[in-house]
Amino acid sequence: MLSPADAANRRPLAPSSEHSGIVDCAVYIEGERQPGEWHYAEALAAARRERQRHAFVWLGLHEPSEAEMADIAETYGLHELAVEDAVKGEQRPKLEQFGEVSSLVLRTARYVGHGELTETSEVVETGQVMLFIGPAFVITVRHGDASKLSPVRADLESKRELLEQGPWAVAYAVTDRVVDLYVEVADHVEGDLDALEAEVFARNSHGRIQRIYQMKRELVEFKRAVLPLQRPLQTLTAQVNREVPKEIRRYFRDVQDHLTRTVEQINSYDDLLNSVLQARLAQVTVDQNNDMRKIAAWAGIAAVWTAIAGIYGMNFKHMPELDWTYGYPVVLAVMLTISLALYRLFRRSGWL
Repeated sequence: MLSPADAANRRPLAPSSEHSGIVDCAVYIEGERQPGEWHYAEALAAARRERQRHAFVWLGLHEPSEAEMADIAETYGLHELAVEDAVKGEQRPKLEQFGEVSSLVLRTARYVGHGELTETSEVVETGQVMLFIGPAFVITVRHGDASKLSPVRADLESKRELLEQGPWAVAYAVTDRVVDLYVEVADHVEGDLDALEAEVFARNSHGRIQRIYQMKRELVEFKRAVLPLQRPLQTLTAQVNREVPKEIRRYFRDVQDHLTRTVEQINSYDDLLNSVLQARLAQVTVDQNNDMRKIAAWAGIAAVWTAIAGIYGMNFKHMPELDWTYGYPVVLAVMLTISLALYRLFRRSGWL
């Protein structure tokens, strides 16, 4: 617990304005959350005074404004380039070092449920979580609602021994949550792909190819969130990394295993989707060929009538059977007989 003097001098966090991005700010000492509300500046000062007791601040932000983030950056000594990335929220997963502060960018993902896959269905929703990990603080900046961090904080506060490891324990918990959501999304996407594959290869399939393209776009978005995270995790789990405590590196290796599994799934999904797409394109080509054969067969049947009618339409005086009483019905019978014979021939050969 804080000393009575620190508790008396603590300035509570003022009620946040309507547009404030601060979700939660807490001081942790020896793995326990200190009671009450905190202003982020006073929280940092208290944590630095209690560094010997493994104290640190966890400041949670959701889509903060540029002005608010600038003030927090000045208080916590964050680099301006990293702050710019935190405000925009459009970065690829990466790990950077700015002095004593590490900056970790994660892309979040969430599966969007839908009754049926259409040409405009949103399957995967992505966002971003950026972490600033310093000696006595960790700041999480979240964009989008793909991965809320309140459950992470609640779960971590019940694990005192892990939380006592400091800011990197929070970084592990957030990363683990993000990767676990990757696994969930991958499992749901597999169900969609199975349904799409069954539809394409079903007898008398009329599945629109635009659905396959839409699924491919969603898979590409998911891939952009997952695959680039491999390099930051490799850096975090490396033996030469002295910024991350040894115990936390072990936890990160478990996260890396889950990420590797998800990457393998995504690559297999990509191959499967390409195969489904090629199969559907082949089906479209076959259908077009069948249509062309039907058109050609009907045109051949019509050509018999056109040829005979064209000959007798030349109106020469001495044409055979021109003055025969039964010439007209006989010619019609001949044309009909030839047409029926051609129809049976085309049916037998599969053209009709």
